[in-house]
Amino acid sequence: MLEIGKTASLEVLREVPMGLMLGSADQEVLLPTRYVPEGTSLGDVVEVFLYTDSEDRPIATTEQPLVRADEFACLRVVSVSPVGAFLDWGLPKDLLLPFRLQLQRVRPEQRVVVRVFCDRVSGRPVATAKVERFLEEPPGDLREGQAVELLVYEETDMGCKVIVDGRFGGLLYHEPGRGRLEVGSSPTGYVQRIRADGKVDLSLTPSGKAAMDAARETLLAALRSAGGRLELSDSSEPEVIRRTLGLSKKAFKRAVGALYRERCIRLGDSSIELVGRAGDSPPPKGDA
Repeated sequence: MLEIGKTASLEVLREVPMGLMLGSADQEVLLPTRYVPEGTSLGDVVEVFLYTDSEDRPIATTEQPLVRADEFACLRVVSVSPVGAFLDWGLPKDLLLPFRLQLQRVRPEQRVVVRVFCDRVSGRPVATAKVERFLEEPPGDLREGQAVELLVYEETDMGCKVIVDGRFGGLLYHEPGRGRLEVGSSPTGYVQRIRADGKVDLSLTPSGKAAMDAARETLLAALRSAGGRLELSDSSEPEVIRRTLGLSKKAFKRAVGALYRERCIRLGDSSIELVGRAGDSPPPKGDA
């Protein structure tokens, strides 16, 4: 079955004046000549994206969109018409975001987070900004401290509502010293807490062993980039450490302790130095 809004690998059935017919004896779709890869022959299998033309007829393209059906994405508004807004999703025919599926009226050049789905009446892919109805429950194997990919879709007084790993929702709290994230931002976050009601609290800062490993790698990378020596020490001011490494003084001291125990660094009165090629390998298992 041909799924509009999805990618499919389809067999070339026959050639027609407008291009190639792909699919099977039961269902076929046109791949226009301008999208036919050079050297394609009958019987070949071609990977295409399926959407609809201006008359809502199924059509194939070898171009790939920025988002597919059943996925979330942040897209740019190209124009606004009497039926809604049109979004740039990487294909010649823009994606419709109907007025009824907008949280508030959007304007050209604005970026908006949407979910793509196929309209039951027309059969064509459309977008909705009402993303929360599509969010799933957090998976059972989700763990505190786990790194996840985020997509910011709304800002609140407490923080940002985010889509986690393209599937479920969470709240990313505002953190002192960090700038505010814009809608559409997609940073890496860390699971801070999984509440009894199933809701997920997130942070941009790792905790526990993940925080230790991240700080260690940051310090190690900075030492290598600086030629093996940094003018930092236990007596350095917190602001100097944050400006140089982006770490708190507490995280810096833990990273120094970890690398020192691994004999990767030499400590001076006001400096840290790498020892030869030390630190090229990951920390020993069980190191904390």
